[in-house]
Amino acid sequence: MNAPTRPPLPGKTPTITLAEFARRRQRLMRGVGGDSIIVVPAAHEQVRNRDVEYPFRQNSDFLYLTGFPEPDAVAVLVPGRAAGEYILFCRDRDPTQETWQGRRAGPDGAMENYGAECAFPIEDIDEILPGLMENRRVLCAPFGRDEALDQRLFGWVNQVRAKARNGVRAPHEYVAVEHYVHEQRLFKKAPELRMMRHAAAISCQAHIRAMQATRPGMTEFMVEAELLHEFHRHGTEPAYSSIVGGGENGCILHYIENRDVLNEGDLLLIDAGCEVHGYASDITRTFPVSGRFSDTQREVYECVLAAQHAAIEQTRPGNHWNDPHDAAVRELTRGLKDLGVLKGRLDRLLKDHAYRPFYMHRTGHWLGLDVHDVGDYRVGDAWRLLEPGMVTTVEPGLYFGPYSEAPKALRGIGIRIEDDVAVSRDGHEVLTDACPKTPDAIEACMAGDLPGWT
Repeated sequence: MNAPTRPPLPGKTPTITLAEFARRRQRLMRGVGGDSIIVVPAAHEQVRNRDVEYPFRQNSDFLYLTGFPEPDAVAVLVPGRAAGEYILFCRDRDPTQETWQGRRAGPDGAMENYGAECAFPIEDIDEILPGLMENRRVLCAPFGRDEALDQRLFGWVNQVRAKARNGVRAPHEYVAVEHYVHEQRLFKKAPELRMMRHAAAISCQAHIRAMQATRPGMTEFMVEAELLHEFHRHGTEPAYSSIVGGGENGCILHYIENRDVLNEGDLLLIDAGCEVHGYASDITRTFPVSGRFSDTQREVYECVLAAQHAAIEQTRPGNHWNDPHDAAVRELTRGLKDLGVLKGRLDRLLKDHAYRPFYMHRTGHWLGLDVHDVGDYRVGDAWRLLEPGMVTTVEPGLYFGPYSEAPKALRGIGIRIEDDVAVSRDGHEVLTDACPKTPDAIEACMAGDLPGWT
């Protein structure tokens, strides 16, 4: 048995500098071309009910390029513009609104604190933006995402077209900004990896807290509260709705009701992670509510763990995206044979996808500013090659729901094990390695042998 060790405490929250945001914008402008204009909007506040809004979360592309945290803003990039290539339209300062709703940066703050070279009140965009479009060949924007914005963009283009007799040209090529931004976002630079390590450290602490707090008779939402406590005490938010599923609920892939009582003898599957300045972590652990795996639970768990080890080993530069999945599927299918769920030759079972009733999802997804992050998985007709800077989850599982055709002793067991893995120059880095994962380490953690939060 490997002696459990204390995970590193999260420490001081890292930051991304204004210089790094500027480099991102420069890379985007070089990619799109010098005769372009690039328009990227911020997110809007969303109404939850009546006059209450959901907690605001910035649009990830806008956040990646600007770091600006407020809603209802528009970033405009104009390569080669002598008066400043980065223009930000944002809400103006307003003492009354700030008394009720909170402080605003305003145009001056956008320049002083967020690196905008020019900034104007958002109300002035109709007057200013058509002029910025003049004699630009390419308009690059997130077309099709916001119908109201699309209408305004083409309205501004038509205003420029109306000046054709004066020798003014309007943009006549329209390019999706996602094509360029998402390729950039796929490759994490050092500041981003520091952010993701920090999110991973906090999330590891949260999972340890949940393991050590769980007892039979508690409800799933009580355990979720332990996760939220750890996230919030470090000043972070959940990166997605936490999954806290006991017993059969662990066989529901996107179970978020989190309301049932936890029973002795059941497993508890927790899929939860926080985000730091937008950068997500994504961890799944499955552990026994009573603190000890049964022999059958341990056997299934070891099967999933072997599949995860095989998949992580294949997460290295030069391999293609599907190699970790293929490795996991082979181990899971082998394990299903050992469990008596499947019968026959391994190669035939793999060819027939016999595992799919018990493992119905992929082994991973890109991770970054979105928990299911952007980036193509294929290039042309081929799976993409893994390269340094890419970050993916590795999350095999086995699910034997109540209506499963598996042996009765397995029904109600749902196990998933998920870690965040960064592809490095010489292999990989498991960002979430501090979270207990082997059955022995989990049992030791639940017994209090692994220090939790301080």
